[in-house]
Amino acid sequence: MSRPLPTVFDQALTAAVRAPSPHNTQPWRFVVTGNVIEVWLDRERVLPVADPHRREARLACGAAAFNLLVSLRSNGLAVVVRVLPDPDERDLVAVLRLDGNQKAAQAEQRLAEAVFRRHTNRRPFLDKEVSPVIRTALKSAALAEGGQVEYLDASGRYSPVASLVRQAEALQADDPAFQAEAALWTHRPPGSPDGVPMTAAGPPPDHHGVVTLRASHENAALPAREYEQQPLLAVLLTRDRGPHAEVRAGMAMQRVLLTATAEDLAASFLSQPFETPRTRQSMDRLFTGLGQPHTLLRIGYGYPTRLTARRAVTDVLTHRTAPDVPAT
Repeated sequence: MSRPLPTVFDQALTAAVRAPSPHNTQPWRFVVTGNVIEVWLDRERVLPVADPHRREARLACGAAAFNLLVSLRSNGLAVVVRVLPDPDERDLVAVLRLDGNQKAAQAEQRLAEAVFRRHTNRRPFLDKEVSPVIRTALKSAALAEGGQVEYLDASGRYSPVASLVRQAEALQADDPAFQAEAALWTHRPPGSPDGVPMTAAGPPPDHHGVVTLRASHENAALPAREYEQQPLLAVLLTRDRGPHAEVRAGMAMQRVLLTATAEDLAASFLSQPFETPRTRQSMDRLFTGLGQPHTLLRIGYGYPTRLTARRAVTDVLTHRTAPDVPAT
């Protein structure tokens, strides 16, 4: 018989499922054995058209692992994290092992509190600049997890990246397979445990700006609104590449997003250029010399929006009663 989870594990797993994922697919599952939590990629929840190489799914699992980590640390627990620890189990994304007690840092507590406020905001942002101090804080957040944030307005890459977003959106609009996949996961009814509900979609833009928000995340029932014309765009990169870097990038991305939330900022994803081969290659070339780009964030100040629902922890959790008993 499985023994009940310690309260701190309950809290950590509840935090883990609040991580962002493409179309809110939640491509993760967790296995608990004693004082160890394993994070596994769930291939049945990977988007085969938009994410055939499971890159975005690994980012999402990395974000879930970071939520676990910050929740446990905020409860005064020391944690050792291993990323992709088993070359024979490529879907075992991360292993977190409790390693005694430690004093909870105020910064970790602040991030843990932000977990349950963070959400993707697909609506227009206010015409208010993000201060240099907060920009620096977001860059430091990425660096703490081995990532790097580059603001596009501080370089000559803003227009080329915005052009790639528009190009990718056009390519996806002409791709029936992509459109069918997006339709499957979006415009869900309110309270749906996965996917993007209509209540989380943004209003149509009353005219197109320099970047294109994902058309599948628009709610045509809302009146058209003006979006900011030049939103603050930030690319998250790592120096290395491959599956290990993708998981680490997901952890860095989540620390950035939680730091932004703690500073009362909103954020959304512009994932289109990473989801078509042509624009993905162009993104890689644009950042040659800086690192591997993993995700593009739109950051600013926005009005509060509803949180999207998540599957219950019990739906994604397996207890392993002994180390030699395989997970089911």
